[in-house]
Amino acid sequence: MVSRARVVTVRATRRGVAQWRSSLQLRVVTTALAIGLAAIAVLGLYLSTSVRDGIYEQRLAAIDREAARLTDQVAENFSSTATTSDGELQILLNDTIATLGATSGSTAQDYFLLQESDGTAQVADVASRGDLTEIVVTDELRQANVASEDDQVLQAVGIPAADDPGVVRPGVIVGSTVQAAPDSRFEIYYLYSLEPEQETLSFVHRVLLAGGFGMLALLGVVTWTMARQTVTPVTRAATVAERLAEGHLSERMPGARGTDEMASLARSFNEMAESLQDQIRRMEELSAMQRRFVSDVSHELRTPLTTIRMASEIIHESRDQMDADASRSAELLLGQIDRFESLLADLLEISRFDAGAAVLDAERRDLRDLVMSVVEQAAPLAETKDVRVSVRLPDADAAADFDPRRIERILRNLVVNAIEHAEERPVEVTVAEDDRAVAVVVRDYGVGMTKQEVEHVFDRFWRADPARARTTGGSGLGLAIALEDAHLHAGRLDAWGRPGQGASFRLTLPRSAGVEVGEPPVTMAPASHEPGVRTGQIPVVHPSAGPTPTQIPDLSGHGLPDSDDARHDDAGPDDAGPDDSGHDDARPGRAANDLEVH
Repeated sequence: MVSRARVVTVRATRRGVAQWRSSLQLRVVTTALAIGLAAIAVLGLYLSTSVRDGIYEQRLAAIDREAARLTDQVAENFSSTATTSDGELQILLNDTIATLGATSGSTAQDYFLLQESDGTAQVADVASRGDLTEIVVTDELRQANVASEDDQVLQAVGIPAADDPGVVRPGVIVGSTVQAAPDSRFEIYYLYSLEPEQETLSFVHRVLLAGGFGMLALLGVVTWTMARQTVTPVTRAATVAERLAEGHLSERMPGARGTDEMASLARSFNEMAESLQDQIRRMEELSAMQRRFVSDVSHELRTPLTTIRMASEIIHESRDQMDADASRSAELLLGQIDRFESLLADLLEISRFDAGAAVLDAERRDLRDLVMSVVEQAAPLAETKDVRVSVRLPDADAAADFDPRRIERILRNLVVNAIEHAEERPVEVTVAEDDRAVAVVVRDYGVGMTKQEVEHVFDRFWRADPARARTTGGSGLGLAIALEDAHLHAGRLDAWGRPGQGASFRLTLPRSAGVEVGEPPVTMAPASHEPGVRTGQIPVVHPSAGPTPTQIPDLSGHGLPDSDDARHDDAGPDDAGPDDSGHDDARPGRAANDLEVH
């Protein structure tokens, strides 16, 4: 039971703290109330102390004056009355007490006449209320009274109530001495009740407490109102800003009329929103014009390019009849026309993505078969580069919903880039799967990339080394298109690299089309089976989560070749991983197209 109550208390505290942190208005009101409570408490304590001291000091001064007057009356009465016997003295004492209580106009509650301890008269002590004598007139008080001689002695006492002895009320007793007979001195005491003053002080305390709570409530209402007037426009501005960020550019902040600061804020905010809307509209128009320009140029260049290709092929077929320089020029011309065609195809594909017109033609396929097909197609290039390519496949099914044409293009791009940058070292292709996703990691141990290069590896027309010689061409758009293809599948394409230790690219696809992937089923640098290679957990440097597939019709029927013919740029890696992954040089004499499947 205690544990449950503790859990409930902790949860309530956390909710309160979260609410306090998330509300500026609540923080302002809470802070104002805390400061107000402290100020009211200090002020109330000061006022209460001052009133208490003033009431009691005035009352004690009045009691002291009154007791002195009564003592003088008693002394005068004693001196004017002659007593010759103890009996007459006893009568005088009794009459004195009766006179004090009836006709003196005193505010004292009770009176006591006690013979001094060394007195010789045979009389009894007299008191208006005898049961209080031993309670309020203590031995210490009597000793002090006798020792003070002509000075009065005041002492605070508790007075039991006559109707209820258990109730004790505040009071003060004043003592002095008088000469009743030539050989007899008596102690006289006056008992005053301070209950009226205590009631007055209690009333003052109640008034101060009620006033303090009233002031605190008023302070809370005023602070809440002022904070609301200040925070509400800010909240509206935040809401409008969120709507603007979501793309609702027509949203405006209300309350722009007026001349106060909040109206000025609303006008400035709306002017900023209008300026942003105008700038974004201009940028969208410019972007649309650029996309249309790229698409139109790509289409318009196809016709003259086809004519040039036909002419170049005729010239290329007749190169044996030409001299050496003309024959070489014919070969270069045909090669550059191939690159020109691939650039046009890539530009058209990019324009489709920019226009949101890319279509995902997904079907259920096993990723392992597609990987093996791509690796086999890249075998001639691997043999030329003296690079050994190894493939590791899972035993379990790696089937997923994807567009085979687009995924094959991504894999071909990654594998070819890895071979080009491997520098005669091995290239590893690893396929992994789990219940939600399938993934492919292409790992090389070549030149690698810096961290800055990894951050730009998916940028359009970017090259890790612009001066690097290319054997397979490339438009600089291959990895940019691969990233868009991965986004189209709601997948992700990640990159990692370190200078001199190679690079790793990971493609992750969801099992079901359109479902966003979670944690990839394989690390960026899978464990190598090549001796001398150390691998470990490599963090993702360039994560890319994509949108769900679009269903806008394809634009492939415009006279351009299918983008499968596009060349792929060499994308290098980067230095973002914390481990010390590396690889020894490939062993000489090994077959470059030695394909290993695990």
